[in-house]
Amino acid sequence: MLIRFLIVALAILNLGVALWWMTPRPAPATAPDVRETGVATLELVPMDAVGAAAPAVPAPTGAAATPAAAAPAPTPATAPDAARAAATATATPAAAVSAPPPSPSPPQQQCASFGPFPSREQAQAAQAALRADLSRSQLREVQPKAASYRVLTAPAASREEAQAMARRIVEAGFSDYFIIAQGEDANAVALGQYRNREGAERRLATLVAAGFPARIVGNGVEAAASWWLDVAHADTASAADLHKRSGAAQRQALECARLR
Repeated sequence: MLIRFLIVALAILNLGVALWWMTPRPAPATAPDVRETGVATLELVPMDAVGAAAPAVPAPTGAAATPAAAAPAPTPATAPDAARAAATATATPAAAVSAPPPSPSPPQQQCASFGPFPSREQAQAAQAALRADLSRSQLREVQPKAASYRVLTAPAASREEAQAMARRIVEAGFSDYFIIAQGEDANAVALGQYRNREGAERRLATLVAAGFPARIVGNGVEAAASWWLDVAHADTASAADLHKRSGAAQRQALECARLR
């Protein structure tokens, strides 16, 4: 029974809603067009009328029409003058900043060696004579050189004593020896001949450590020690003129990197 009652009630409600929608109702009232005093109204112009005539702007309602003050149109010279002023303002800072003058390049240096001087004092005198034109200078000693070098023991009193010394040297583990038979070094034991002094000095050190006093003797013509003057000078000074003023017999090229 309850379900039947609900179905009948729902049908009655649906019928009532349908009748309400079908009943004619009056159109809603349109709000009156209210115009404010002193305010111009805007009227729409049909699209086909655009271009035929410019729309007229009606005068304000209820008030005297006051013509609006028109903004003055720019004169033809205004735009070019503004562009010229902007260009001038832009170019002024650039003109104020001037490029710095290029720094002068340092003079090119040249290096040379003057010598040989027989003594340190003569090399120092040449250095003092050239000092005003030199940027750097140093004195260099060249050690004497021989064609070859020999390591010798002291000469013995007799041939027999020299032979006894030679046996002792062999028993100590040394080889490459011979006994000198004549000359100012007769009866001395020679223990090797070397082309450079460094090798002879190493041989001498081993002999002395083993208890055999020995010495180094140069063979051939041996030059005396000499001194050289190494200099660095600017290219404004002539190397030939410096050589002449130094009084040196020779002039040799020198890498500036070797000059301390």
